[in-house]
Amino acid sequence: MAHPTQLGFQDAASPVMEELLHFHDHALMIVFLISTLVLYIIIAMVSTKLTNKYILDSQEIEIVWTILPAVILVLIALPSLRILYLMDEINDPHLTIKAMGHQWYWSYEYTDYEDLGFDSYMIPTQDLTPGQFRLLETDHRMVVPMESPVRVLVSAEDVLHSWAVPSLGVKMDAVPGRLNQTAFIASRPGVFYGQCSEICGANHSFMPMVVEAVPLEHFESWSSLMLEDA
Repeated sequence: MAHPTQLGFQDAASPVMEELLHFHDHALMIVFLISTLVLYIIIAMVSTKLTNKYILDSQEIEIVWTILPAVILVLIALPSLRILYLMDEINDPHLTIKAMGHQWYWSYEYTDYEDLGFDSYMIPTQDLTPGQFRLLETDHRMVVPMESPVRVLVSAEDVLHSWAVPSLGVKMDAVPGRLNQTAFIASRPGVFYGQCSEICGANHSFMPMVVEAVPLEHFESWSSLMLEDA
């Protein structure tokens, strides 16, 4: 999860998020190179009284500064489109979960099971135990099996919300009357935190989501216990 003074993204916990991090570094390097070139040209122009007459009116330079930016845009667009298609692709999910946004909490339904569903409320600060995170912990976590494709159906019952877990590379708007879907694969076990990413009202900051990725056998044990309690 994020920590104080962190400058970069959270560590990737899904293949899509790893691709997004690589694309971020790729695009940022291009931006650094362009910024360096522009800064050099500005410094060179203001620090000398000499003028190059071939730069003032040159067809060659105009051709270069027209074609070169087009090539750079293509180098940015191609990997970007590839990742967009990867994020939109949902092939044979092993588990489907419906996440419903409310004012102000999330409810989860495991649609592959008959009676497996629960509400997930933020734990108040005064009820936190040592090691838990303020404004991020919930009383019920969304438990998923690791290394398995998970489809999340996202909607809302009242106002606009947004279900987002940065380390999994997932962000999907929850719109009343509309069922959106997204998917992820947790590549390692762990607990991943997110917060509503749509300004949804007075308690917008108090409806986090917690995804816990566990091995498949642990997930089966957890689902059996939840069904027994239900």
